[in-house]
Amino acid sequence: MTYIDPNISRRWHRLVLGAAVLGISALLTGTSAGAASVDKAPFGKTQDGKAVDLYTLTNDKGASVKFIAYGGIITAINVPDRWGKLDNIVLGFKELADYESKNPYFGALIGRYGNRIGGAKFTLDGTQYQLAANNGPNSLHGGSKGFDKAVWAVEPLTNVSGAAARLSYTSKDGEEGYPGTLTVQVVYTLTNDNELRIDYEATTDKPTVVNLTSHSYFNLAGDGAGGIGDHILTINADRYTPVDATLIPTGELASVTGTPFDFRQGMPIGARIRSNDPQMVYGRGYDHNYVLNRSDSGLSLAARVYEPRSGRIMEISTTEPGVQFYSGNFLDSTLVGPTGQQYRQTDGFCLETQHFPDSPNKSSFPTTVLKPGETLKSTTIHKFSTDAS
Repeated sequence: MTYIDPNISRRWHRLVLGAAVLGISALLTGTSAGAASVDKAPFGKTQDGKAVDLYTLTNDKGASVKFIAYGGIITAINVPDRWGKLDNIVLGFKELADYESKNPYFGALIGRYGNRIGGAKFTLDGTQYQLAANNGPNSLHGGSKGFDKAVWAVEPLTNVSGAAARLSYTSKDGEEGYPGTLTVQVVYTLTNDNELRIDYEATTDKPTVVNLTSHSYFNLAGDGAGGIGDHILTINADRYTPVDATLIPTGELASVTGTPFDFRQGMPIGARIRSNDPQMVYGRGYDHNYVLNRSDSGLSLAARVYEPRSGRIMEISTTEPGVQFYSGNFLDSTLVGPTGQQYRQTDGFCLETQHFPDSPNKSSFPTTVLKPGETLKSTTIHKFSTDAS
């Protein structure tokens, strides 16, 4: 599963040179070591007048994660390249107003149900529930006003392993058509080992369906650095869930062998993205759920991404059974990032750890039903490193 740079001699040259300049680079980019911290600053007000703060988690190595209370949106992840230079590696906006009016889920917490529910409806315990059809005939990412548009309560936490904050939100019975009052807590932790850990927890007072995830768009070369076609992606999955023309799974668990969806050995994202495979045509590229290879319910490697220009590596481990790989197919140059860059098709990618799309309507898929007295718990870890590590 591991991608190996074929030019070994050049890589060792970079390692030696990188070690020599690392101290100077740290001084220039502010990556000097210090105590982990959580800082807060105003980020504006929503259209209905709610104040929104920006929180910055900084670890003892100088890496940082920024997020806002609105949508729990991660606005920046600043991690070093092989030379020690910090860059933001996620797409986003400069202003709160853009997150409210234009956001294609950049960095957001997604719920109640991440991904799509076919026909915008499902039946639970004999009762049919109608949802908002906000993606053609289907419901996407919680509906018209999902968790990505809520203002979350935020509490900084004391954490010996790094900097952390707890986000809390209560979704009322009937919100967006879903049954039950759902109480949700999400903890963001930036560890001193340059890991972003996301812990989810939820309880309900009535049977309901839940699928929580985070929706960052990544570009490991740095936000605004261009396309992601040369990123080397490995996905730990032998199977994926094919979709129909509206991107709802057919119910089949298909082998990736011999298809553009085979990333088991590591492959540039752009290598087969123009394939005429009908599945690729439906999504205008990759927008598919992968069935992760798992042996138990604990943390397991889902994906690894290597960016050769910067040397950055991201490894994702999760307790979830699936991951949605989305190659930024619907970015169309109309959205502008914080430094004025236009976001074009495939300028960012998403790896959303999750239960499978349309699970409430697919009895053969792992269940997403949560009942009173149960507690949903899920963890995803993004580990950042470089080929100079």
